[in-house]
Amino acid sequence: MKNIKAIIFDAYGTLFDVNSAAKKCKSKIGNKWETFSNYWRTTQLEYTWLRSIMDRHKDFWQITEDSLDKSMRVFEIDPSMKKELLSLYKVLSPYSEVEKILKNLKVNNYKLAILSNGTPNLLRQLVQSNNLDNFFDSIFSIEEVRIYKPASKVYDIPVKNYKIKKNEIAFLSANTWDVSGAGNYGYQSIWVNRNKNIFDNLDYKPKYEIQSLKGLLDIIE
Repeated sequence: MKNIKAIIFDAYGTLFDVNSAAKKCKSKIGNKWETFSNYWRTTQLEYTWLRSIMDRHKDFWQITEDSLDKSMRVFEIDPSMKKELLSLYKVLSPYSEVEKILKNLKVNNYKLAILSNGTPNLLRQLVQSNNLDNFFDSIFSIEEVRIYKPASKVYDIPVKNYKIKKNEIAFLSANTWDVSGAGNYGYQSIWVNRNKNIFDNLDYKPKYEIQSLKGLLDIIE
C-alpha cells in the first residue's frame, strides 16, 4: 500500500466494541445479552440508512436511543435499564490492540483521523474516556453533511479537509458496507474482519483483509 497520506478509521465496531455496553450488563440481561446487543446494532444501522433514504435526519445519538427502545421491547428487557445502557454506550471499550497500533502509527508520522456516523460530541467523549484523543489529528462526523454512510458526501469530508486525493487515504472499517462505500468512492479500503465474516457483493472487494488492527502494520509502507 503506497502513497498514503492519511489513515482514517471508522469508530463503531472498528476501534470500539459496540457490544461492550450490553456486555457490562450481562449479569442483569442474562444469556441473551449478546443477541440483544447485535439486534440493537443492526436496528441502529438500519435506521441510519432508512433515514438517509427518507431524508428524515436524526443524529446518531437519537438513532441509538430509538433503536435501543425497540430492541428492549423485542427482548423484553426491563425499561429501567435504558439509562444505564445509554450511558455505557458513550464510553464503549476499545479493542485491545487499538492504543498500541495508534501509538505506532503516530510515531511514524501518519495523519490519523476518525470518520464516523457518531456526533462530534459522542466521538470526542468516546476517545477522551479511553485516553486516545492525543492520537487523532481530526475527528470527522457525518453531521457535517447530515447524511449517513455509505453516502459519498461522507467520504468527501476528509478529502476536502486535507486537500488530498481519494487514493491517498487508507480507510479501515469492520463493516463490509462501509468498506465497499469507501472503496467505491476511491479510498484504499481495508476490511477489519474480526469475526471471520463473508464480504458483501457490493461492487467492491478490498485488496487487504486483516483480523485486527495489528495487520495494518504489515501492509502500510
